[in-house]
Amino acid sequence: MKIKNLFWLGLTLAALSASAQVVIDPDWKETEAPAPPTFNKDKLIPLDMPNYVTLKFGVDPATLIITPDSIVRYVVVTANTTGSISAMYEGIRCATWEVKTYARYSANGQWSTVRNPQWEGLSDNRPSKHAFVLARKGICDSGSTTANSVADIVKALKN
Repeated sequence: MKIKNLFWLGLTLAALSASAQVVIDPDWKETEAPAPPTFNKDKLIPLDMPNYVTLKFGVDPATLIITPDSIVRYVVVTANTTGSISAMYEGIRCATWEVKTYARYSANGQWSTVRNPQWEGLSDNRPSKHAFVLARKGICDSGSTTANSVADIVKALKN
């Protein structure tokens, strides 16, 4: 009789977890993104990327900010094997597991704003994996919750 009860309890819990959904605030509004902050390529926290990714990525911790709309904005810097760098000013919204690129920094030292930036789903199969790594390793606490503080994000990224 105990096995039968455990079976039904397990079945009930499975059904409840399958129907659980993330509740998104319908009144949520994104705040205007500030201008891209200056970054220091000598202060980057390197991102632990999968072995098949040949580019090196890092985040300047001084550029990390959690805005009142719960978006974590940052500058990620990319270096290739020749040593040239580029950067992107992005934001991650943990509640919806999305990323948005606001501006790109080129080798000529200039930021160019992305026209009509759009939120894109974060997944490990998107062409640029750095945002997925950032979200999983420090920006998003327990999946869809934004980390409590920039200090928590920095600590998680360094570990």
